[in-house]
Amino acid sequence: MRDIAIVLALLAVLPFILRKAWIGIIVWVVVSVLNPHRLAFGFAYSMPIAQLVAVATLTAMLFSADKKEWQFPLTPVTVTLLVFVFWMNVTTVFALYPVAAFAKWEKVMKIMFMLFLGLYVLHSRVHLNAMTWAIVGSIAFYGVKGGIFALLTGGAHKVYGPPASEIEDNNAISFACVMIIPLLYYLSTLYENRWIKNGLRLAIVFCALTVLASRSRGAFLAICAAAAFLIMKSEKRLGLTVGVAVLAPMLILFMPESWTARMQTIQTYEQDASSMGRINAWWMCFNLAKDRPLLGGGYGIWNADAFARWAPNPLDIHAAHSQFFAVLGEHGFVGLFLFLAFIGFAWRTGNFVDKKTHGVSELRWAASLGRMLQVSLIAYVVGGAFLSVAYFDVFYYLVAMLVLLRVVVEKEVQRLLGNRDAVQSSALVTSSQAVIAAPAGAATGAGQAKH
Repeated sequence: MRDIAIVLALLAVLPFILRKAWIGIIVWVVVSVLNPHRLAFGFAYSMPIAQLVAVATLTAMLFSADKKEWQFPLTPVTVTLLVFVFWMNVTTVFALYPVAAFAKWEKVMKIMFMLFLGLYVLHSRVHLNAMTWAIVGSIAFYGVKGGIFALLTGGAHKVYGPPASEIEDNNAISFACVMIIPLLYYLSTLYENRWIKNGLRLAIVFCALTVLASRSRGAFLAICAAAAFLIMKSEKRLGLTVGVAVLAPMLILFMPESWTARMQTIQTYEQDASSMGRINAWWMCFNLAKDRPLLGGGYGIWNADAFARWAPNPLDIHAAHSQFFAVLGEHGFVGLFLFLAFIGFAWRTGNFVDKKTHGVSELRWAASLGRMLQVSLIAYVVGGAFLSVAYFDVFYYLVAMLVLLRVVVEKEVQRLLGNRDAVQSSALVTSSQAVIAAPAGAATGAGQAKH
């Protein structure tokens, strides 16, 4: 039944995609993040649903009547990303292990291709709201589900995401939950309906429980950083501080002793084999980048040959578990510089939005969304320092939202300024007419007084 339901849902949404290309972008995000076909057990499990959505979206773009409204935003963020993507193509051409590199390259380029299409097509607040709900809803589905599972089992088991997906691993699903918690909070501030507001707040609690139950140390550090910045960036700092101070100890005390023991290894990392394996992988990336500073090794360097040549311990083969070292090893110092610049410009975009919307009551929602996206960015930077998430699609979607938010804010500010100028001009014309008419009225009054 699940397979049939998934296929029917896809068939039902295809006409809407063919009518409006932007709907195809949103559906692509849902499919790539939620992975609904991975919840099936039959023929739908391996269906190329994402490819079907992409083809429908491209078809809609060819025949769309909305092309005049589309424009790719050339900002420091998008320009840096374009250069970074170009550089990833260059390093793939010169990769040390071409077969493995091409497989990873194909996966990353699919993400980037649809991301660029989204930046080109999306341009309004309606699109921004749809994108927010698509990302938040897709991840919160698993966050709430995992939180309930953790609650029922006393946190005794790890929480995982959908199989054969980007968020299958316990580290990935917990990391994704951390990144959407600020957006769940943002959405809860938009609605007055107490059922919606309380439902979103409850989703935050379950997502936080999923983060803890996953036993991911990187995600734990990320949620601590996100909580601190959430308080700093929120307009209701006192209420959030009290809420975090009450909720955090309750959730931690709920977890079993095995969870506490694992988190304590953060302080004693030198005694933990997994942690030392990651450090070994970091040294491998650094040593490789020293030998090939411009190009790195390309994708696919996580093998015995690379570790034998550049790792201190050639037998301890690990993934980097750090986005920064992964990019360094795969794309050299040039790639790392572009990646860091991309993140830095994304942060500055949030600052730009905050500055443009300061004191504008009509754009309070935009100011709030920009700050919460910055909190998500902090979570990505902190957690990603200890997780392999350099090409995590959710991160790039959130940065695209920041760029889209900047576009929407700039349009809204121009519209508001135009309206105010029109009002001022109208008031000036009215005043001028009154001044011109005043002498005639005064003379008439004087004549009547003489009679």
